[in-house]
Amino acid sequence: MVSYDDESCGKRQRLLVVANRLPVSAKRTGENSWSLEMSPGGLVSGLLGVATEFETKWVGWPGVDVYDVVEEKALSESLAEIKCIPVFFGEVFDQYYNGYCNGILWPILHHLGLPQEDHNDTNKTFQTQYDAYKKANRKFRDVIIENYEEGDLVWIHDYHLMFLPQYLKEYNKNIKVGWFLHSPFPSSEVFKTLPSRSELLRSLLTADLLGFHTYDFASHFVSTCTRILGVEGTPEGIVDHGKVTRVAVFPIGIDPNRFIKACELPEVRQQMTELKERFAGKKVILGVDRLDMIKGIPQKFLGFEKFLEENMDWRDKVVLVQIAVPTRNSVPEYRKVKDQVHGLVGRINGRFGSVSSLPIHHLDCSVDFNFLCALYAIADVMLVTSLRDGMNLVSYEFIACQEAKKGVLVLSEFAGAAQSLGAGAILVNPWDVTEVSSAIKEALNMPAEEREKRHRVNFQYVKTHSAKKWGNDFMSELHDTFSESDMKIKKIPLGLPQQDVIQRYSKSNNRLIILGFFGTLTGPMNNHNEDLDLKLNPELKGALKALCNDPKTTVVVMSRSGKNILEKIFGEYNIWLAAENGMFLRDTSGEWVTYIPENMNLDWVDGAKNVFKYFTDRTPRSFFEASETSLVWNYENADVEFGRAQARDLLQYLWAGPISNASVDVVRGKHSVEVHAMSETKGVAVGRILEEIVRKNSVTTPIDYVFCSGYFLEKDEDIYTFFKSEIVSSKVSQETRSTFSSSNHSLKKKNFSSNVLDLKKGNYFSVAIGQAHTKARYVVDSSHDVVDILQKLAVVTTAATSDSFSWSEVYLTRKRNADSKRWIHCINRRELAVGDTELIDM
Repeated sequence: MVSYDDESCGKRQRLLVVANRLPVSAKRTGENSWSLEMSPGGLVSGLLGVATEFETKWVGWPGVDVYDVVEEKALSESLAEIKCIPVFFGEVFDQYYNGYCNGILWPILHHLGLPQEDHNDTNKTFQTQYDAYKKANRKFRDVIIENYEEGDLVWIHDYHLMFLPQYLKEYNKNIKVGWFLHSPFPSSEVFKTLPSRSELLRSLLTADLLGFHTYDFASHFVSTCTRILGVEGTPEGIVDHGKVTRVAVFPIGIDPNRFIKACELPEVRQQMTELKERFAGKKVILGVDRLDMIKGIPQKFLGFEKFLEENMDWRDKVVLVQIAVPTRNSVPEYRKVKDQVHGLVGRINGRFGSVSSLPIHHLDCSVDFNFLCALYAIADVMLVTSLRDGMNLVSYEFIACQEAKKGVLVLSEFAGAAQSLGAGAILVNPWDVTEVSSAIKEALNMPAEEREKRHRVNFQYVKTHSAKKWGNDFMSELHDTFSESDMKIKKIPLGLPQQDVIQRYSKSNNRLIILGFFGTLTGPMNNHNEDLDLKLNPELKGALKALCNDPKTTVVVMSRSGKNILEKIFGEYNIWLAAENGMFLRDTSGEWVTYIPENMNLDWVDGAKNVFKYFTDRTPRSFFEASETSLVWNYENADVEFGRAQARDLLQYLWAGPISNASVDVVRGKHSVEVHAMSETKGVAVGRILEEIVRKNSVTTPIDYVFCSGYFLEKDEDIYTFFKSEIVSSKVSQETRSTFSSSNHSLKKKNFSSNVLDLKKGNYFSVAIGQAHTKARYVVDSSHDVVDILQKLAVVTTAATSDSFSWSEVYLTRKRNADSKRWIHCINRRELAVGDTELIDM
């Protein structure tokens, strides 16, 4: 267990638990006086363990709204005594809670779809409910800010507060915020029907940790974000604008000891005896549900009816006891479910009942805790037929109370609990009444040995994965998520110190600037064009020309793109170009030199090109680029999920055919597949480039400043370590020596380190763009930051030769092209993925 004590003063760290409803029941006992009772179970049980590690305070609605200032103060003071902080909604409550939360979000999250808007009620539209939802979230924000202390952790619960993470981060970006969803999360096809989908997802991604009950729900969330927002999912979570939002699975549990101990109480044992006598000679099937659309009570009754139809010998030997807790009786949809349930009960009891015996005992009410435990304990079968459930803790409660009976759990595969209790339960599709009927029969006839085995598995899980463990696991994960202040400790790349970059540049005598191309220098791409439309960022033209014309500065652009593309874009600049990762090199005079080894076999290119063309034709809005030694197929503008499926097929075609025996590297990008000649990386190529620069320019003054930035593949990041080796030892490492000695154009190492590079540690700046994991020393959010620093370096360059130069000259182009900034998001989406995906720098 992580210790959360403040070592400096011995205080426990504070935790603000934020939920729509406080875990209390408030009743007015007189003028300006209130009685409060803590609600058992739920979050209270889940945070029992957390409460011992943190100083915990609760923030939420107290269940009543108070409009008098004096009464509000009195209630707040009473709540403060039990560490609760109230949020009062006022007139916004109905449209926020009954409207947007339960009328729109709840059906979407439970796969029921977006409800029809009542166009006759202009006072309660989707927009007015959405506005009320945001207003209510801001009320929570205001209360939290009023009570926030530096270092507090904030744990937000459920779909009622999806905007709260963003509001809190806007107030203070260093607040550690966790958010947990207690309901299911639907597939992207369902969630994308929500008009406010993007805003809600963007807000959640500002949190540090997002928690879900099951892997299915977490997977749906990640998939929804990738398809709607265009961000990338990784095993850690979601990467957006260089920020990683951790997405993790935390299956909630119960407090099992509370139920185990309750079954030992004398009054509960007495109730158990009475229930056994009441149902003597019969097997008891138990159902405990809220009476709403997702609990599948009608499907349960239909399955039970079919069981009675097909098993005449069981008709007088089994009874179904259904506790249906009323909920939202004022809502028409809920009343329809209630009427349907009552109709089924009457029909089944009329068909199979008698004067002395009814097959279904249906109760439209809640029952007290002790009686519920007694019911759990004497039941032979627990029947859960939820159509969609976040977890369904009734299943856990039944298991906890069954140590003596060892009854059988029949569980819907659409309940979250199916992923944790499935090993010991009989899983069913509640829509298949035949399957439900067969499961009931199997459960009633199950041998004692099999029941014992199944119960042992599930009981161990319920005991181990308690609500306390759930709370501790989430808080431990949230506490371990790093903030900006942790970056240096965890060796995460630092933000680029622009002032230092500029000052050291101005004092150096021989500078080398190495830049990637795609995602670094490129301008806006036409998303509706199926052809590659790469252009230089118009904001860079003036600055790049100034840098290239500076006699003290050498600029190199390194790319996997072909020489024709680079020539077209940079032909007018006094710049060095390295095409196809250094296979072709062009100096400032415009002459291209080929570095393709004589023994390189390129017979695979034509066959691979045919495969790429085939998949381009069958994948709308994809394209491929062919050069002499590499091919890149890009599906960024295509449907993401379809593109990924096509990419998997494309790789199978390649490995089965044109590249099966070829000496190539295959790189799976986030939205691309690349095949290129083996053993060529940017780190390998930079040595050849330095040699040519020295030879061509007759360098006499050692290079004393290097700025290297790009959106490079992970394997190409050896370009960063190449220069680091010079800093540490002023000599090329033995590993690098051997790498270059294998090339026909290796460096003359003897003179290389002493005569070419003279870098002090502070004069080397390696800068990765928007990558969470990198070998570079610094990281920036987007290519916009690289453009900005290059413009400032151009100011230094031009100011050294012209006293009349002003900053406005460099930024003039940017002002004319302000609209082009919208492309930055498109480029910035290309975050580094973990696993088999890498980025393509073209």
